[in-house]
Amino acid sequence: MTLKESSMSAGLDRIDQKILRLLQADGRMANAEIAERVGTSAATCHRRIQRLFADGFVRAVRALIDPMRVGRGTLVFVGVVLDRSTPESFSEFEAAVRAIPALLDCHLVAGDFDYMLKIRVSDMADFNRLHSATLIGLPGVRQTRTFFVMKEVIDNAPLDL
Repeated sequence: MTLKESSMSAGLDRIDQKILRLLQADGRMANAEIAERVGTSAATCHRRIQRLFADGFVRAVRALIDPMRVGRGTLVFVGVVLDRSTPESFSEFEAAVRAIPALLDCHLVAGDFDYMLKIRVSDMADFNRLHSATLIGLPGVRQTRTFFVMKEVIDNAPLDL
């Protein structure tokens, strides 16, 4: 089953998919413009958008801030290995990382690491402070491996609908 077939079986028709694509491209697009582009009335479009939010297809609409402009130009990935692979150790680690403001993403992964963290900081010294003061002290952390991003080729790409 392809992604598009999966979307269709999830209760999305072609108009819903078009609406989602438009919202991904510009979350501030006016309802009237979306309606015109998808070929429905403004009222019908509004109801569809409300349903897409209510049914959880759209979780949020937010602005993408330029990290360089706000002093967070350094992107770092950190692979984390825990000392135990138990539900309790995973739960403790996950609760603790939620309190890290610089953390953008945290994913439980298969492979060489237990978790992959995506972190934005101002520079290498800022990351060093975060690493020594916070990351290595997280519950259950046995090892971390850090990857500084040299170039962001694709970041926050829209989903292919």
